[in-house]
Amino acid sequence: MQDIYFFGYGSLVNAQTHEYAPVHRATARGWRRAWRYTADRQVAYLTAIRDDSSEIDGLIAPVPSHSWAELDFRERAYERLPAAHDVTHDAPRADDIAIYAIAPERLNLPDDDHPVLLSYVDVVLQGYLQVYGVEGAQRFLHSTTGWEAPILNDRTAPRYPRQQVLTDAERSFVDSALQGLNCRIIPS
Repeated sequence: MQDIYFFGYGSLVNAQTHEYAPVHRATARGWRRAWRYTADRQVAYLTAIRDDSSEIDGLIAPVPSHSWAELDFRERAYERLPAAHDVTHDAPRADDIAIYAIAPERLNLPDDDHPVLLSYVDVVLQGYLQVYGVEGAQRFLHSTTGWEAPILNDRTAPRYPRQQVLTDAERSFVDSALQGLNCRIIPS
């Protein structure tokens, strides 16, 4: 049986949001991240977009029970695309690797009616801080486009279903990073 893996580049990097194991640090070449929304969700979320001049850090992990059903349900707003030839990693064996991405014809730019959730940004950056450290979290920020999107400050009543509690240092990092990117934070 083949060893099948997925490449996570957003909330899946935060191991506290799932039980897929073991995870391995990985890089996908020919992809970049972007904040976008679709008709599937009221809010904007991360997607991977083909870009030959870019690469993104993330994690790979085995697909549970060699069945895509659970992961496809979690990532139901995305298409599952083959990416084994794009991903470098240190896993002992990964015969097949997929990446989830929104179909290009379904991409929309975030707006005030479809903002990015701060609780989602918190989870993603917490994961990058834990796996890649401050430098890796900085790479995440710079290899992601769409930071001009409005960010809804939902920290006091998180709307992101897999929200996590951040340490003071993690919250400070997120707030400073968003301020440095001149992000527009809107009240909930």
